[in-house]
Amino acid sequence: MYNEPIFLKPVLQERIWGGEKLRTEYGYDIPSDKTGEAWVISAHPNGQSEIVNGPLAGQTLADAWEKHGELFNKSPENKEEYPLLVKILDADDDLSVQVHPDDQFAREVEGQPYGKTECWYVLQAEPGAQLVLGHHAKSREELESMMDNGEWDQLLQYKKVQAGDFVYVPSGTIHAIGKGIVILETQQSSDITYRVYDYDRKDAAGNTRELHLERAKEVTTVPHRQAESEQSEELAGDLKIKKLVEENYFTVYHWDLNGRVSRTMDHDFLQVSVTEGSVQITVGDKTFQATKGSHFILPHGLKEYEISGNGQLVVSHT
Repeated sequence: MYNEPIFLKPVLQERIWGGEKLRTEYGYDIPSDKTGEAWVISAHPNGQSEIVNGPLAGQTLADAWEKHGELFNKSPENKEEYPLLVKILDADDDLSVQVHPDDQFAREVEGQPYGKTECWYVLQAEPGAQLVLGHHAKSREELESMMDNGEWDQLLQYKKVQAGDFVYVPSGTIHAIGKGIVILETQQSSDITYRVYDYDRKDAAGNTRELHLERAKEVTTVPHRQAESEQSEELAGDLKIKKLVEENYFTVYHWDLNGRVSRTMDHDFLQVSVTEGSVQITVGDKTFQATKGSHFILPHGLKEYEISGNGQLVVSHT
């Protein structure tokens, strides 16, 4: 059906901590100057990407997954939901400190198909910008006590980041993206978030946002385990490929292209985000342009394609 990339339209989400970089850096028509997230490859009910080219133009990615599983090498017997979700987040202020459950907890307690393991490729970071990543509690009793007493300075671990850094965040990890950071996030297709701490800030109506401390205490990994991803690099002609993480839910790469390279599709499908520059994807006698801020899926059945230009891409698959 598709002998071409499947291009997708981002879904834009306003957030109390959002800013304007999704417009100024990526050209998106944002709804306000508090736009925090672009769900750029998504079949999740809370923000479904629309296909903008080819025979399925106007349909959602969820429609394609359900009705045209051959595009993803999905068997008719597979009744699971689309497994991954890709976002760009613009943190013009600190995000709340939060934690996500694993698959078992999500299914048993929330009635949702997936928990949330995620990872971040840092696109931009102001000097001195930092993340919350992990905690210092040695036992669950200590964790609960520090949470209950609001001992956040003693509990939370911080990590300074700069553009090009990569952070792997398994479910159960306390985390928060800090002010001045823009990331591309690859995650399980889940929107379950347990908010731990929100700096006591108020929304436009003067209300504080709900916290979920009891659930957070249940799902947080104690003691904190620093997740490491085994990275590797290879050169394929004019394409430098860096594998950022390979784990149960996703494999993520950074591609740095300067020239032209032919590739063979050896995965069920590939998710591709252009983060810098511009590239051309040629399949047969047809060529497609993708510039910074473009997102597309290379479907199953393409077999071979050529990619050319000067650009940086984040690529992922199940």
